[in-house]
Formats: sequence, C-alpha cells, structure tokens
Amino acid sequence: MFLVRHAKAGSRHDWDGDDRQRPLSKNGWKQATAIAQRLAPRSPTGLITSPFLRCRQTLEPLAQQAELDIAVDERLAEGEPFAPVVDLLEQLAAGFVLCSHGDIVPDTIAALERRGCGIETPADWRKGTVWTIERAGGEFHRAKVWVPPAT
Repeated sequence: MFLVRHAKAGSRHDWDGDDRQRPLSKNGWKQATAIAQRLAPRSPTGLITSPFLRCRQTLEPLAQQAELDIAVDERLAEGEPFAPVVDLLEQLAAGFVLCSHGDIVPDTIAALERRGCGIETPADWRKGTVWTIERAGGEFHRAKVWVPPAT
C-alpha cells in the first residue's frame, strides 16, 4: 500500500480562510499528476484521503486515471493522532493509496518501524513523497520512500 504526503499547497500564512480548504499550488498540481503517473500502473485498489482539500486534490489525478472514487477518512486529517492511521493500514488490503499530512506521515512510519517494519531508505518528509509499505504474513515487513516529483 502507499502513504502519500499531500503535494505542495499555497502558503499557510498567505491563506485567508479555513485551512481545510487551502488548495494545491500550481506546482502541487504538477506533483499530483506525477504521483498519479507513477502509481496508476501499480493498479491501486482504493483511495482514501484526509478531509483537507489539498489531500483530496493530490489524489484526484490518480482517481481519474485509475477510475476510482476517493473516500474521505477523518483519521488522516492534520492534527489527529497517528495510532488510528496504523489501525487503518492494518485493515486495508494491498493496493490502497492514502493521503495525509506532514504530522501524520512521520509518526505513522515511526510506529511501523517500532513494530518491526524495516525502513529501506532514508526518511523524506517533503510534500509529495510516497511511502510504499509492504506486509508479509499480516505484519508490516518493509517500507521505503519515493522522493517527491520535481516541479
């Protein structure tokens, strides 16, 4: 399965409105398209996103290419605890793509590592990174990160 940190969004400090509605920037849309091009050939089986607009927009190009709907899950929202995200990952079948935030992704990966998941690449928490997470025998086996697409 895949855990995506949302693509680049406009500056939080320059946004004058509800942060949940802050959209992707022009470069963020480029990243989202590149993420879709990389993930679509892997035949994703489902898409789940944080309720924040920038996360949903990060998965929209993939949803179009893979002809999948995007489900929203509050557990992936910014500011939420990471433990429910680990529970969600345990429940999902292979092939799911989840999109979340810069506070959730590092804590979730650290929790998987504490459970014995081998981290095969140096950590990268930038916007637009994609973590591939593999399970074996029901246990998290290994994870690695793809660097974010260039913009």
